[in-house]
Amino acid sequence: MPQEDLAALVARVPDGAMVVVPPNYSGVAVAATRALAARGVRGLHLLASPSSGIQADLLIAAGCVATMEAAAVSLDEFGPAPAFTAAVRAGTIRMLDSTCPAIHAALGAAEKGLPFIPLRGLIGSDVLRHRADWKVIQNPFAGTEDPIVLLPALRPDIALFHAVAADREGNVRIGRRRELAVMAHAARRTLVTVERIEEGCFFDREEIVAGVLPALYVTALSVVPRGAWPLGLDGEYDIDAEAMRRHARGDAP
Repeated sequence: MPQEDLAALVARVPDGAMVVVPPNYSGVAVAATRALAARGVRGLHLLASPSSGIQADLLIAAGCVATMEAAAVSLDEFGPAPAFTAAVRAGTIRMLDSTCPAIHAALGAAEKGLPFIPLRGLIGSDVLRHRADWKVIQNPFAGTEDPIVLLPALRPDIALFHAVAADREGNVRIGRRRELAVMAHAARRTLVTVERIEEGCFFDREEIVAGVLPALYVTALSVVPRGAWPLGLDGEYDIDAEAMRRHARGDAP
């Protein structure tokens, strides 16, 4: 698979796209996010799978996001995400509150080619009360009253994430982060930044093959060393705590 520079990679994200991104601990493409913000993309529906933090905050601060859909947006132990918090208070973005199981289930429905999927745990919640796009029906297999929620499948236009490595064929090592595979399976296109390209084919390596996303699901790749900074990346580098504190204070990391 040919590599692209970062500018070409983010140019593949059109205005108004639904973009699904991973949680803070799961390979966040922060360098690509900064490039996307600098490009001036607008009107994104940013879908967190199932939460986000500095990535959402950078895009919201740059005016790129029209809708945020997430179970949570925060900087974890570093505090609230300042741009997100300000935007919600000011009403400058549309917020679709969700839950972790709801987002995972709806992406799983798209992954399987289903138009919707049932989920039980939302019954009686305020989250359900504020989601007109979720429907409550009677379980057709129950002989007594048994309501269940139907969630429309979430099929993003773009999945965007950062990973440790790809091989020359475009297969990507995601390790234990299986949510990245679900994102890629559910999305129409998948854009990936990686720390490096490794020789050989990952599918020839028995010890890692279970944690490999096939090139079939990867639209484009870009090599961006430390592309998750200031967040960490499994087995490569730790989170930059001071940079995260600066962001939490409203200073650019």
